Amino acid sequence: MRLAFWRAGKDKAVIERAVSKAKLEAKLETKPGVEAKPAPDAAKQAPAESGDIDLHALGGALARKRGWIIVPTVLALVASVVIVNLITPRYKSESRILIDGRENVFLRPSSDRSTEERQALDPEAVTSQVQLVLSRDLAREIIKKNKLAERPEFDPVLQGISPLKSLAALVGIVRDPFSMTPEERVLDAYYDRLQAYAVDKSRVIVVEFQSQDPELAARVANSIAEGYLVLQQNARQDQARNASQWLAGEIDNLRKKVSDAEAKVEDFRSKSSLFVGTNNTTLSNQQMGEVNTQLNNARALKADAESKARLIREMLQSGKPIEASEVVNSELMRRLSEQRVTLRAQLAEQSSTLLGNHPRIKELKAQLNDLDGQIRDEAAKISRSLENDARIAGGRVDGLTTSLEQLKKQATSTNGQDVQLRALEREAKAQRDLLETYLAKYREANTRETIDTAPTEGRIISRGIVSNTPAYPKKLPIVLIATLATLLLSSGLVVTGELLRQTAPRAAAPAAPAAARREPVIDQVETDPAPLQPAMPDDTGVSELAEIGQLAESLKAAGASAKKVTVLGTAAGEAITLSALTLARHLAREARVVVVDLAASSPTIAAVSVDPTAPGLAELMQGQASFAQIITRDKFSRLHLVLAGRPGFDQSLLQSPRVTLAIDALLRAYDYVLLDAGGASELPAELLTTNARAVVVPEASMEADARTLMCEQLKAVGFSEVTMLSRPVRPSDAAETARVVAA
Repeated sequence: MRLAFWRAGKDKAVIERAVSKAKLEAKLETKPGVEAKPAPDAAKQAPAESGDIDLHALGGALARKRGWIIVPTVLALVASVVIVNLITPRYKSESRILIDGRENVFLRPSSDRSTEERQALDPEAVTSQVQLVLSRDLAREIIKKNKLAERPEFDPVLQGISPLKSLAALVGIVRDPFSMTPEERVLDAYYDRLQAYAVDKSRVIVVEFQSQDPELAARVANSIAEGYLVLQQNARQDQARNASQWLAGEIDNLRKKVSDAEAKVEDFRSKSSLFVGTNNTTLSNQQMGEVNTQLNNARALKADAESKARLIREMLQSGKPIEASEVVNSELMRRLSEQRVTLRAQLAEQSSTLLGNHPRIKELKAQLNDLDGQIRDEAAKISRSLENDARIAGGRVDGLTTSLEQLKKQATSTNGQDVQLRALEREAKAQRDLLETYLAKYREANTRETIDTAPTEGRIISRGIVSNTPAYPKKLPIVLIATLATLLLSSGLVVTGELLRQTAPRAAAPAAPAAARREPVIDQVETDPAPLQPAMPDDTGVSELAEIGQLAESLKAAGASAKKVTVLGTAAGEAITLSALTLARHLAREARVVVVDLAASSPTIAAVSVDPTAPGLAELMQGQASFAQIITRDKFSRLHLVLAGRPGFDQSLLQSPRVTLAIDALLRAYDYVLLDAGGASELPAELLTTNARAVVVPEASMEADARTLMCEQLKAVGFSEVTMLSRPVRPSDAAETARVVAA
């Protein structure tokens, strides 16, 4: 939104500097030829403004009240020295136990001897062993063994109760020893002097015990370590004894169960005729296998005889020589073959001398033909005998096939019974295996029970020795701590009183000197205007201050509807910022007020801030600062300030929608939020007008008609109410307001 319609044709910015009288005097003093007059009592100026800490005053207060610090410190030193020397010293002794979790390999069962190491102990297991060291059962054994109940150190009733302790018990600060049993009193004293803990990242347990008698401390520490090992051994023996007793009863029950299960198996087998033969197979299956083997042999014999007979018959029909093994191996065929060979030899011999028609030749040929006929007849007989063997083998095959079919039917009918039999056998086997396992564990437990020294999970690696140096009290640390604590406490009380005096309300303090009531000082000078003369109070200045005061009262009367006030002018300049600061300081007397610089055209806000280099809205929009970092304070009032940004920031960041969110957050935290909008150039209309009132700082030369027209236009753009000042606030008026507020 560019609100430039009320400038009345003037674009020149009016820049005025708010220079205080003190600043002007300081400049005049630095000029050559001007004599500087020192201010009276300059070294005794008023303390810093509200919120600042005067370290010089704190140092002076500490010096003035040094007696309140030294005396309590010396008393604490003397008292602590006396007390630590009156306390009966205690001597400490310690023993160390290693929890290694190892076991004697010769005491393990044969099935576990291959495992050389047990599973490593975890930190929780070591902590559990520490609690075993602190157990009450072990404490009672140690107290009984070392006769601690007979010592006044552990039972204070034996030496009498002092009146101071009786009074403390009566008030309820400590427990009344007479209301406790002797065992409780001794146990309380025992645990008060005992400390057991596990060393970090190790399996070592440290047992520390304190006593007025150093020999007793060492003896008790060693007794605790030894008693812990004995307690572990007894626990293991009890565990083995309980296990053996339980296993004995379970074994008796299992024996009965195994006997009953095996009897059921045999009874069912006899009733079902499911007897077992060789190779752990039933008789029916074994018979079926044998019949199947015989059937295969018979089929092989039949096929062999048929093939041999067919071969001989084919040889006879074709007239080929009979060369079958059955024919050749026959005794008769062998003799006939020999005779035939002899006749052929004779025929060959006679043929060499006789002709073919010779009777001898004819006789030999006739004998050869007769022998050939006999050989063929014998071969035919062999062939017929083989055929008979084949028929016999065929009959055997038929018989065996019938037997095999019958056995198959019988096996099919007994399959269901065989399934039941296997189920009974599995049950009997499971019971038998469990019985054997229990028997092995029973023998192991019984063996461990009879061993005099059972294995433990720990061993003592360091025994307690007698100490000559008291462990309690530590005299030097106690004296130093008591002395330093008293010194710091007394010094803190003195400093706190001085701080409370410095931060007391200014109304109750004496009138501040002139040096503490200086006006805002602006160090940055952009132009070099003509030297300003100190403003003389006149009726015009009084009327301007009265006008600002009346405006502040009207805003207070308006209540919540006037929480947001936008201060703008017809031309950007110093007067707008001075008017906003003057109005805000009036409101800040009774309310929480913050001034937000949106114009970034005047150095006045940075000059009156306690931190001129603080970040502003621009850094908040960029995420480089937080709300707590951008809010600073006014040097002369309770007013809070928010700068636009550090020098050189991007002006477009003030047009971000997030600026509206930041203003809304300030409205929830403060009673009044004043926006220094300057000339309202290039600023979003919603940011300036939403739920806001306008305070206009006009130029002195602006006509009345132009002022009326501008008020109407501002109401038209969204302001709920518009207030037009009669004239701009001058630097001298702002300085006067700062003096009044500071006073």
